[in-house]
Amino acid sequence: METATRFFGKTYDETMALLVASRDYLANAQPADTTGLKPIERLRVNCEAMRLTTRLTQVMAWLLAQRAVHEGELTREAAASEDYRLQADEVCLAETDHTVHVLPPRMRELLDQSRRLYVRVARLDELSRRAALSGT
Repeated sequence: METATRFFGKTYDETMALLVASRDYLANAQPADTTGLKPIERLRVNCEAMRLTTRLTQVMAWLLAQRAVHEGELTREAAASEDYRLQADEVCLAETDHTVHVLPPRMRELLDQSRRLYVRVARLDELSRRAALSGT
């Protein structure tokens, strides 16, 4: 159990750090990075920013549900229900189109990190769900 707690703690810390880095980028640097872009290009950048925040929000919500299970506030079975599972797979699992030359390098980096994190947590979500359903 200690290994699982440490793993979730590291994943939580990683998610929080990525949330903060993304917030800082989107609030401070992204506006300057998109100055001079055509409206359609700004729209593409903003769509990718929404993908970034959606991924991170989904992961954090899932981690908080897992923490509630660990604290005894939520059963494993409840956490495995659709209410607490990762959502928005179609958006969150989509690859960023790196041929879109207008995406600033820092945005690309954050998108790549968030996708890798989401994929990793999606695997954990599936494993947790199977374990809860099988009673193991």
